[in-house]
Amino acid sequence: MCALVIEIAKALVDEDEDVRVDVLVEPETTTLQLHVAEGDVAKLIGRHGHTARSLRTIISAASMKLKRRYALDIAGAKPWHEAQ
Repeated sequence: MCALVIEIAKALVDEDEDVRVDVLVEPETTTLQLHVAEGDVAKLIGRHGHTARSLRTIISAASMKLKRRYALDIAGAKPWHEAQ
């Protein structure tokens, strides 16, 4: 799953060498914390969060085959209620 997230993120950002994923495994959920360069965070989130939502949808669909719940956290992104 990490490789999938990294490949998609590298295709979306300018500084692809700064893309990395930290994995936090919990009993019911695995959280993928995606780190990109500070200037690329907005590109990864997209307008109104559409790009981030699409990435989360892909992760959700892929996780069904693995029978494990995955969550995506974009490091450096503000929560939606703080971004407005």
